[in-house]
Amino acid sequence: MPVISAPHAFNEGDLFVDLASICGYPLYLKCEAFNFAGSIKLKAANEMVESAERDGILTADSVLVESSSGNLGVALSMIAASKGYRFLCVTDSRCNLSTRLLMEALGSEVHIVADQDGNGGFLGKRIDYVRSLCASDDRYVWLSQYTNAGNWLAHYRTTAPEIARRFPQLDVLFIGAGTTGTLMGCARYFREGNRPVRIVAVDAAGSVAFGGEPGRRMIPGLGMSMRPPLLDESLVDEVIRVEEPDTIRMCHRMARSGFLFGGSTGTVVSGATDWLSRNEGRDLTAVAVAPDLGERYLDTIYQTNWLHDLYGDEVLDPDAGGGAVQTNTPAREPKSASRAPARRRTT
Repeated sequence: MPVISAPHAFNEGDLFVDLASICGYPLYLKCEAFNFAGSIKLKAANEMVESAERDGILTADSVLVESSSGNLGVALSMIAASKGYRFLCVTDSRCNLSTRLLMEALGSEVHIVADQDGNGGFLGKRIDYVRSLCASDDRYVWLSQYTNAGNWLAHYRTTAPEIARRFPQLDVLFIGAGTTGTLMGCARYFREGNRPVRIVAVDAAGSVAFGGEPGRRMIPGLGMSMRPPLLDESLVDEVIRVEEPDTIRMCHRMARSGFLFGGSTGTVVSGATDWLSRNEGRDLTAVAVAPDLGERYLDTIYQTNWLHDLYGDEVLDPDAGGGAVQTNTPAREPKSASRAPARRRTT
């Protein structure tokens, strides 16, 4: 094992779980949460902070500020504490209590936005608040995970090569869609390598990331209430949207086998299992990316009263699932992949 002096110096990137006995299809799950931040967001956070430091945007008196539903906020809290920066996370009421407490324990300030935007989400209001802070004081530095190319570069440089080394004959890759940093980084890597890997994006039902009507989303992590600025749909072969009850059932299904994963992972695995069942997936080499573990969801996804209040008493019935909705994504001209730097002020 390595000896480290900074928490972000450790991140286990080569752990895969064979889910065949759970899902009924050969599916390998790349586990990204074995680091001190507890999620895949450590990679993007580290890339964006180091880039801002190289560019001279972050200084000793800077105050990092970022909009996050939770996991990136934890990763930035950890890095800020390690490097001596102040950090303010702008989140909303869907953020898990344990996640908020964890950020505060690391010395960060947490601001909770209560008002929804026009698409029924909180993202627009969170970004408005961040912009108002940056306009009020030059010390605030917004890394802007939604536009910062460091978000996808982190996965282009690490996540995708880790998958390619372990599975040289990979057929299909399932990746959850939030800011689309992981999705775009992996998709670009495999496209530029001329590898015939099918890229399937897994989105939360009610998200408008790939179009469609907005809907209620109570599980933080995947999904967006606006089109992700980083998204290039020409790099995506298919989109699958997963209903939240199916996410919950998959989380509990994996937990019954001893694997406690988070909501984003449950969504990705549910979508992947449904896709494999409809596409003769038994002869394919398939990998899904697991962004998080389940400890931060103990008071939501794994809490019976919370589940019944929001989804009804039958939410855990294995026969109640409606299945994922598949969308074929039309090819588009690739957009520019140039670097969007962190910004000190936003107007």
